[in-house]
Order: sequence, then C-alpha cells, then structure tokens
Amino acid sequence: MTTAAPSAALATIQPAFTDTERIALAGFLAGYRGLTREAYALDLRQFASWCRGRSLGLFAVRRADIEGLSAIAGFYKYAVQEELLERSPAAHVALDRNELGALLVAAGLGSPAAHALISLLALNGLGVSEAAGADIEDLGLERGHRTLTITRKGGKVVTIPLAPRTARAIDLAIGERTEGPVFLAADGRRLDRHGAGRIVRKTARRAGIAKIVTPHTLRHAFITAALDAGVPLRDVQEAASHADPRTTMRYDRARGTLDRHATYIVAAYLAGAAR
Repeated sequence: MTTAAPSAALATIQPAFTDTERIALAGFLAGYRGLTREAYALDLRQFASWCRGRSLGLFAVRRADIEGLSAIAGFYKYAVQEELLERSPAAHVALDRNELGALLVAAGLGSPAAHALISLLALNGLGVSEAAGADIEDLGLERGHRTLTITRKGGKVVTIPLAPRTARAIDLAIGERTEGPVFLAADGRRLDRHGAGRIVRKTARRAGIAKIVTPHTLRHAFITAALDAGVPLRDVQEAASHADPRTTMRYDRARGTLDRHATYIVAAYLAGAAR
C-alpha cells in the first residue's frame, strides 16, 4: 500500500503549528512505514484538530489534555528524545492491570467476535492488522496447543499459541464456518482495522474505562503486563515481534517450545484482576 509522505499526511494541519512543531511531526512520522505510519498520521491529524480548536500549541499540551492515543504518546516521547520538551505530557498514559482485566471481563460479556478480537490483542499482543487478517484456515493444533499462524510485518510467518479463553472465543466467533476471515464486519466482508478499533472502543466504554483505548493500546498493555508478570524479556520480544529478537535468542538454545509463550502467563496474571 502506498502511503503519503509525512509532509503530505500532515498538510491539512500544518497552519495550526510553528515550524518547530511541524518539523517534529514530520520527523516522528518518518520513523514509521506503511499501515503504521498511515494510522499514526490519522491519529495525529485528529489530535491536531483537537488542539487547534482550543488554540493550544502541541508543546503547550499537559498530561490532563492527552486523549490516550498511542500515536500521541509516541510523538511526545520523540519530542523529548529530540530535546524539544523536557518531559512528555503523555507519560504513564496506559492501561494498568485492573483496567486490562476489566476490559477482558467486558469483552467476555459481549459478542464472541469481540471477545476473540480483544483476547488476541490483549493476550497475544497482535497488531490490529494481524488480528483482522486472521483466517480460519490458519487455525491449527500443534503438540497440544491451539495455534494461529499469522504474517508479521516484513512478511515473516509465525505460529502463535492461543490461551484457552482465546481459542474458545474464536470457536464461538466462527461457528460452523470452515474458511474465510475469522472476523467479519456487519456486511459479511472481512473486518478492517477501523471496525476493529470501534469494537475496542465500545468494549472499553462498557468496561467503564474513561481513557481512549485503541487496538495499539492493547498491544502496549500486553507487553507491559507480560514484563510485570515476570515473562523473560527475550520471550516478550518474540511474542511482540519487536526489533529482531534473534540477536537475543541465539544465546538460548532451548528456545522453540510453545509451552512458555507469554500468552499463558499474561492470561493467568490478568485472571487475578478479572475476578
């Protein structure tokens, strides 16, 4: 997919900001490609419109003003790294263990498809495109593990294990269907990233979470929960498919088993908050 350059993506919001702010926006987006940059540009345009409506400069925003979008938090982190700001106003804006547990409870009380989607995002840390792109034919069974084969960024194909609650939710979501997308929109076509975002936001509201929650928020929450639960860093890196984990993994010759995948530990860890 062809994505507009950062300057073009932000053209409609540039008049609201100073040269320094415009350069910072373009510099931040330059660090991303493809669908990620497209999604972040959309988030930033929306946030910029919000700021413009309040005559608020980007670097005048305070933590209380932050809407909780992951792209916004990333932008301010970038601004701090570039020494444009002393401290990010978005620092510590995330879902904690109790909020993530409440979200999973709310998902379980909703439709099977919503439950399955939230579980893949929160318990496996999938990107929204990875989850929405899942096909029934990619579900499997390997050495006693229910699995899903997905294509990561860059075309890397990996097989991930599914926590029991995730597997059950997926089974209910697909019903008697034996092929095609796991997640369908109301019109019968594959659920897209925007539809997935609406499901996440609706579930978050049902859970009583005041923050704006996006699919990417759940990916970050998965990583944080995994580390808090004591999952080894190398396992979290692999589960999240972060910048090539093979450099770390080559020192671990026992790697390759699904038994200690982060999804199981995170599911058990969050179960305590869901009671």
